[in-house]
Formats: sequence, C-alpha cells, structure tokens
Amino acid sequence: METVEDQYLDLSDVLKMNLTYHPSDVVNESVKLCMKSSVNDFGSKFNPAFCYVNFLLSYLGNGLVLYIIYKYEKLNTVTNIFLLNLVLSNIFFATSLPFWATYHESEWIFGNVLCKLVSSAYFIGFYSSILFLTLMTFDRYLAVVHAVPAAKSRKRSYAIISSAAVWCISILASVKELVFQNVWKSPFNGLVCEESGYHDSTMAFWRLVTYYQQFLVFFLLPLLMVTYCYISITVRILSTRMKEKCHALKLIFVIVLTFFVCWTPYNVVILLLAIQSSSPDVECADSDKPDYALFVTRNIAYLYCCISPMFYTFVGKKFQSHFKRLLAKKIPCLRRHISLSSHSTRTTSQKMPHSDHEYKITPQMMDMSIEIGPEQG
Repeated sequence: METVEDQYLDLSDVLKMNLTYHPSDVVNESVKLCMKSSVNDFGSKFNPAFCYVNFLLSYLGNGLVLYIIYKYEKLNTVTNIFLLNLVLSNIFFATSLPFWATYHESEWIFGNVLCKLVSSAYFIGFYSSILFLTLMTFDRYLAVVHAVPAAKSRKRSYAIISSAAVWCISILASVKELVFQNVWKSPFNGLVCEESGYHDSTMAFWRLVTYYQQFLVFFLLPLLMVTYCYISITVRILSTRMKEKCHALKLIFVIVLTFFVCWTPYNVVILLLAIQSSSPDVECADSDKPDYALFVTRNIAYLYCCISPMFYTFVGKKFQSHFKRLLAKKIPCLRRHISLSSHSTRTTSQKMPHSDHEYKITPQMMDMSIEIGPEQG
C-alpha cells in the first residue's frame, strides 16, 4: 500500500529526472511535492464517461426544448425569454465538456488560446445556468404570489435587461479563467491546462476567491432564494380551492429536492477545498480526499444543468402538448396513440388584499410557459 512518504518527492529526486527547472526556484531546504497520481488516475477513468454522457443529454434535452420554442412558441413572453437563455447557457456549458473529457483521457492538446476560451466558456455557462434557474424561480414567485403588481413590471424589457445582467455577472465571475489559465508542460502529466504564469501566492488568493464565490454567490444565495420562493408559492397554492393542488405541490417538491441533491454535495466539497487552501499544513493523504469527492459531486452538478430544462418545460401542460404534436408529425404511426386534445384550464379566482383586482390561479400555474396575469373583477 502506498504510504504518505511515498507520495512525496524531494527536489533533488526531481532534478535527477533531467526535468526542466528554473534556478531561481531552487532553495536550500528540501521541497516536498505532493503527488496526486492516484487522484489523476481516478479522474482519467471517471470523468470522461460522465462528460460525454452529460454532453449528449444536454444537447438532446436542451436542443429539443430549443426546437420546440422555435417551432411553436414566440419570444413575446417573459418566461420564454428566460427559458431560451437558460437553454443557451446549458448548451454553452455543455460545449466545453468534450474538451475536458479528452483532456482527462490524455493531456491538453488544443493549445493555449482554447485553454483560456474553453475554461471561460465552462464557467460562464455553469454560472449563468444556475442564475437563470434562480431568476425563473423568482419570476414564478412574482407571477403567482404577487400577480397584480407583477403584471405591470413583468414586461419584455424586464426579461431582456434581467437576462443581460445574468450574462454580465457570469462573464465577470469567469474573467479569472481567461487571465490565469495557461498551457504548460508538467513533468508528470504532460501538457496541462491549469492556472500558471503568476506568483503562487497570487494564484492561491484568487483560487480561494473562486471557491467562496462559487459557494456564496452561486449556491447559498440561489438556494435561499429558491427555497423562499417555492415556500411562498406553496402557501399561495394551499390557500386556493384549486383541485390540482397535489400535482403542483409534487412538482415543487421535485424541483427543490433535485436542486438540493445535485448542488449541495458539490458546493460542500468546494467549501472544504476553500478551508483546505487556507490551511497550508494539510497532509498530502488528507488533501486527496476532497479531490476524489470533487470528481464525483461535480459531475452530479453537471447533470442538473442538463436535466433542468425538463422541469421547466415538459412537466408543463403546454410543452407536453407541443411535444406530442411534434411526435405525431415526425412519427405518423404514433399519431393514433397520442391524444392531442387541449388540456383543461379550470381556474380559481381570488381577491388580492387591498385591491379591486382579482387574478386567476390555473391548474397549470407551475407550467413555466403559462403567463399568469390579473383580470378585472
């Protein structure tokens, strides 16, 4: 069994391997390098398969949603604009996955420019995806809980400005990758696309910033917002006489549970890595454990980016109807087995407090493609 001592190399041993080094890096003390060969071997076997599967699922799922939006919908509603941006961010993110799969199988063979661009695209898509999911949840909260005042503000311009803000935040949060990511030749792993070119203390500082940025801005804040919004929506639904309460509540439970299950493990590992980075005396054997967990939990989080459009489209009656029409058109033999009848739109009207308006809560209120607005009482 490999011991802790076996995982270290003295600097003198490295120099005997005729490796390229800079004289300025040589110090009098014995420098210990933490070898992560077992972690890298695990990643090379585990990561590529997950990357390819996530890539295929993302392109199939998001591509189908994109086609349905193009074929049957118009970009004249707030929800459809948000949904289009969510799909594009997922596709943008998924495009980087084959590069990482190839990288984990061998080494980085795509050059320095693509190293920077792919790294940036990966994080831009990743960050924007979670922000658009949060934004869509908040939009549902406004449409259901604050229907009358939201009807005045939920305009096309509001959706465009909000979407532009999400893209700007995601790009700014990913600038570090464009600056720090470079290709260099590792004596152990060949060509690698990693942070380099700056002083170790500088890169360590920004790595720590990235960890806390990921945990606080792109997990904890969205989780709190999603939880609050769906609790408020649940309370609103329970206060109505809508017969389809159970379906709506089940959908809320599935969305929140899936969000929590997919994102929490990954972000807990991110937090552990941040704490570990702040503790320079961590043993090499102990530092391996979060790395193993990172490979597994990160791919689970990737999977959520691929399947998230399904919750916001095909669970809704409107997109189900579009999908059935598409199947009936493309596969005529299925036409007799597919019901294309329109779904019921029974409503329950409720007075808004301190308002002469009343709004309709429909059985499809959790359908992300349904616009819920006020009506004159």
